[in-house]
Amino acid sequence: MTASQDQTGDELLGADRIAEVASALPEWDFGDSVIRRDFSAPTFLDGIAFVGRIATEAENRDHHPDIDIRWRTVTIALSTHSAGGLTELDIALAGAIDDLFHEMFDSRNG
Repeated sequence: MTASQDQTGDELLGADRIAEVASALPEWDFGDSVIRRDFSAPTFLDGIAFVGRIATEAENRDHHPDIDIRWRTVTIALSTHSAGGLTELDIALAGAIDDLFHEMFDSRNG
């Protein structure tokens, strides 16, 4: 097993792929080995419901984000800890979380 591969074969993303993904996920902040995004829910209970949906999605994918809830702000941090950084698992879950947020709240905002 190489240093850029975890036990399931998920390889760390290279700089070119990270740049490509960063432009496709502009609301996410890309750092060293982690991506992070703040979501603002309409109410505290909406934020909690959003976290519940994220938890279900994460459990279905067997890939679990770090989640912080501060009143209506839900902060998500993604990294594949077993690989030591970002993998396609993180990118796929970030996209799914964005979709959940839009599904839950876009109709209220527009």
